[in-house]
Amino acid sequence: MTDLLLREDLGPVARLTLNAPASLNALSDAMLGTLTEAFARLATDSSIRVVILRGAGKAFCAGHDLKEMQAARAAPDKGAAYFADLFTRCGAMMQAIPALPQPVIAEVHGIATAAGCQLVASCDLAVAAAGTRFGVNGVNIGLFCSTPMVALSRNVPAKVAFEMLTTGEFIDAERAREVGLVNRVVQQGDLEQESLRLAQTIAAKLGAAVKIGKRAFYDQLPLPLAEAYAHTAAVMAENMLWRDTQEGIQAFLEKRPPDWQV
Repeated sequence: MTDLLLREDLGPVARLTLNAPASLNALSDAMLGTLTEAFARLATDSSIRVVILRGAGKAFCAGHDLKEMQAARAAPDKGAAYFADLFTRCGAMMQAIPALPQPVIAEVHGIATAAGCQLVASCDLAVAAAGTRFGVNGVNIGLFCSTPMVALSRNVPAKVAFEMLTTGEFIDAERAREVGLVNRVVQQGDLEQESLRLAQTIAAKLGAAVKIGKRAFYDQLPLPLAEAYAHTAAVMAENMLWRDTQEGIQAFLEKRPPDWQV
């Protein structure tokens, strides 16, 4: 049986590849479970500093597996329990991404639709190939993308998100970059190299600082301004007391590379 998720470690960078190209890497029950398990392992893997998430074949991810969802209607409750569990499980998997200590980069090509677009929005960073199309297009088949909306509306302006959700229309990679859904757009032939270059740039920083910074980034976002400053002041004060931070500052002042221990 083919592995649904491939992992390749490139030094401190873990590259995860959704490997169900025949279904455009749909988030089937099995794929959701496999991703959840992979993120749980990464959460305790101190050798990995950055994660890249990408898709095999023609697309990044086409969202939920509609055939599985339709099959669930055969249950006596017409699928009610299954659907409630499915969207809860998917939401938990998406939340595991910002909860990881490592930054996660989506490497996107082809299409990222519905929950696939949600997956891009859930990642900390995204690099897209020119020509990639993004959509939360469930409304076209009568299913409003309510759970993808959560991540999308935290990435792009409200009116942009609402237009995408209510029209089901797609945006291209350049528009996705303009509105903040992706960070960079490159030619398809440069996609793998650019996402890896970004990952390696981050991986070269003090890992503990990136870890504490990522956690603080998400912790402060929902806070009122004064509380956000109070929280991040405490985080920076803690960071300043580290041996490697002291060394990093001293190395900068002395114009030499830092001798970091971790």
